[in-house]
Amino acid sequence: MKRFRDRQEAGQVLARQLAAYAHRPDVVVLALPRGGVPVGYEVARALGAPLDVFLVRKLGVPGHEELAMGAVATGGVRVLNDRIIRALGIPPNVIDAVADWQGEELARCERLYRGERPPPDVKGQTVILVDDGLATGATMRAALAALRQQGPARVVVAVPTAAPEPCDELRAEADEVVCATTPEPFYSVGLWYEDFSQTSDEEVRELLARAARADREGEPPLTYPFSV
Repeated sequence: MKRFRDRQEAGQVLARQLAAYAHRPDVVVLALPRGGVPVGYEVARALGAPLDVFLVRKLGVPGHEELAMGAVATGGVRVLNDRIIRALGIPPNVIDAVADWQGEELARCERLYRGERPPPDVKGQTVILVDDGLATGATMRAALAALRQQGPARVVVAVPTAAPEPCDELRAEADEVVCATTPEPFYSVGLWYEDFSQTSDEEVRELLARAARADREGEPPLTYPFSV
């Protein structure tokens, strides 16, 4: 299966599969930083939709940080994994301490990326939640659960490439899942990009500022079909 040249091309390919959402006033594109932002920028640009970030931070079990007992996300949302918490007997004060620390880090990232702009109000909106790929789907699952608490009318999970299993599993949680490619064997997201260099904080800020500027100035969306 052909690899994407970079995240820009991946976003353009993904946008084609989301063409039904073009030119709709109720659509918002939210990208998971950092790698999801260049992909989300291309999707938002093609659909003529606003772009913003949706940050999510895993709440790792102390001493076993790779095991998630929950997550905090944009908008002050906290999602807990009650099964893990009960099984390990994690007390509320420990959960609060971890959540406070991760919440501070999330707030720092939001200030860095968004500046003084408030997070978007997604209540009643159709949200397209974008990342650059799905390996296990854990981060996207946490983001989806957190986003649901903000009352969107519909959530579409969209990625350029994904392992088949998490792509299928997320269909039970999202209203729609669009995985442009599901190669097997998958191994890792980076394998399906020729250039998978790390997206910098500065690039995230620049793309968000550029998208906000285009939205303010009424820059027309790309015309379908567009070439890659």
